[in-house]
Amino acid sequence: MTVFIEKGDAPLSVRQATKRGMAYVAAEFSLAGARKGDDELLRVIPHENLPARLLDVVQKLGHVSYEAFALGWETDNLINGANNLFNHQLAAYREAQARLARHRLAYGRPEVTNEQQAIDEQGQPMFDEATGEPVMETVVVQAAIDPLPVEVELPVYDEVSGEQTETEMVPNPEIVRDNSERAVS
Repeated sequence: MTVFIEKGDAPLSVRQATKRGMAYVAAEFSLAGARKGDDELLRVIPHENLPARLLDVVQKLGHVSYEAFALGWETDNLINGANNLFNHQLAAYREAQARLARHRLAYGRPEVTNEQQAIDEQGQPMFDEATGEPVMETVVVQAAIDPLPVEVELPVYDEVSGEQTETEMVPNPEIVRDNSERAVS
């Protein structure tokens, strides 16, 4: 087994990491000349009772015994687990940073414009024929986003009949979620 999860990789689910680890072990056994089922024999037969063919497999695995191979596998597996945990935390951190960089939903975002030189249909910069000055145009580089309403109206239903009886104003759940995400980050 080897360390196959590096810090900075995309995080893997437990199932993905397990399948990938099993594939690495199977590949190592195959390269060492093991046959199907040899891994089970190596687990149950004491080292001193192994047939010569299985002793050759253990030697090709680069270990003095199957137990040593398994201990190395466990050590590498702990490193893979720690690296994968780091990768999950890194992904969550990046997601939180991206969310914090966005506008607050309660405040919205103003329109941002920029003055740029106008371009004609052929993609060439335009100039004023009389003055030779560049023709400028205003370009929207960031669209405005209206703030969300602070409160929203929710229907209230009668518990017995299930019919709507009235409405009530509650804090906007999107703003509440946005604020709580920012507080956690």
